[in-house]
Amino acid sequence: MAFYELRQYKVVPGKLAGWVKIMEEEIIPFQVSKGMVICGSFQGETDASVYVWIRRFESEAQREAQYKEVYESDYWKTKIAPRVPEYLDRPNNVVTRIVPTSRSPMQ
Repeated sequence: MAFYELRQYKVVPGKLAGWVKIMEEEIIPFQVSKGMVICGSFQGETDASVYVWIRRFESEAQREAQYKEVYESDYWKTKIAPRVPEYLDRPNNVVTRIVPTSRSPMQ
């Protein structure tokens, strides 16, 4: 059964616009090119410290393979990872694995 990652990030004050730009122009396209399915990308309506996105995986084996493809790549290690601490308060990020209920439109 497919499952999702609900990824809730705490953004450094004043950095939300820059983070959304990096996500939409670099991170999401790169991850999609590696086979990841991105279901949504959101920012807080009234709280500029909130960024949330959702990814879908068909199995744990698929997730592991895609994590390796993305996070162990030279591109990620040299171009993306070094910039993340400028934008995110990483200790306050929350990643929750969720599965759809039987009547959820997101299957």
